[in-house]
Amino acid sequence: KIKKEWLDLLEETKKNKMLVEKCKKEDALCPPPMVEVSSNPSITEKKAALEEKEERVNLSFDWIQELPDNLDVCIAQRNFEGAVDLLAKLNSYLQDKPLTYSVQDLRTKVDPRLRHLTDVLVFELSPERSLRGGPKATRRAVSQLVRLGQSTKACGLFLQNRATAVHSAIRQLRIEGATLLYVHKLCNVFFTSLLETAKEFETDFSGNSGCYSAFIVWSCSALNIFVDAFSKQVFDSKESLSTAAECVKVAKEHCKHLSEIGLDLTFILHAFLVKDLKAVLQSNKDIIIEATKHRNSEEMWRKMNLMTPEALAKLKEEMQNCGVDNFDQYTGDDCWVNLSYTIVAFTKQIMFFLEEALKLYFPELHMVLLEGLIEIILVAVQHVDYSLR
Repeated sequence: KIKKEWLDLLEETKKNKMLVEKCKKEDALCPPPMVEVSSNPSITEKKAALEEKEERVNLSFDWIQELPDNLDVCIAQRNFEGAVDLLAKLNSYLQDKPLTYSVQDLRTKVDPRLRHLTDVLVFELSPERSLRGGPKATRRAVSQLVRLGQSTKACGLFLQNRATAVHSAIRQLRIEGATLLYVHKLCNVFFTSLLETAKEFETDFSGNSGCYSAFIVWSCSALNIFVDAFSKQVFDSKESLSTAAECVKVAKEHCKHLSEIGLDLTFILHAFLVKDLKAVLQSNKDIIIEATKHRNSEEMWRKMNLMTPEALAKLKEEMQNCGVDNFDQYTGDDCWVNLSYTIVAFTKQIMFFLEEALKLYFPELHMVLLEGLIEIILVAVQHVDYSLR
């Protein structure tokens, strides 16, 4: 009985297995049910719009098809104006056109050539290429960079080029002969170059007011280069106060000429020179004080006898040149002067110091000069006070 049950169970299992395999075969032979996918209207519309735009942008003109090659030719022949004209014509044509695939493809061909043209123009502005021709030698490259929308880059390169030119011109000046002669040459070279640069800058960047601040900064930097060369020759060489005063006067006069084009750098020049000028005034003040003390130590308080009328006339002329117009009241009979040698020498020295110092004068030096004069006069007054006791 048990054996029969096992046989029946085995038979039933076989039938079930065969039935399952039959169903699988039928499923494989039957095609899957079709699922209808609704078309996306937005994708269809975009595709249609792109096709319509492609039709509206006509890039089949000969000049457009040949433009990449023509750009290469213009750059190779250094016809920068022609290359920029082609780019301007293309930009004008595509200005109101949609950015289609064909336009993008054209841009991928033109953009590398635009970068190459920019690099070539930048190289043209390097000092090695345009240093000798002066500011006008840079005009061609600068104007084309401005047309390409590279005004800021053109401005920076132009000013960098001119800074190198100014520095080179100053270095080429020979330091020979009198200091005042060198200063005349230095001022002539520097301020003439600065004036020419300003005029050329105004010509090249007249429509770019934002670049003018860069020019002012550059002018101050260039003036600093000038002051370095000026100070080394005038102040470091320990020139006399009169020579230093004449040199500063020459520099200030040249600097004032820049106001003709609306550029006033006088206050910047003062700021750069004030430290050295204070040192010069201090040094000369100390020299006068030491000389006064030395004369005071030998003071005999005796009237001067100039011995000859010629010597007396010469002294009167010297005192008049110092600003003492009423010196006759101090003269006596014959060739006598009712003043001691110490007083006369001190008067001439302090008046000369004042006259030369006033040539250097500007507001920042007011207190330095005033305090120096007070200190010098106090030395003389203290000596008189001591002698009267």
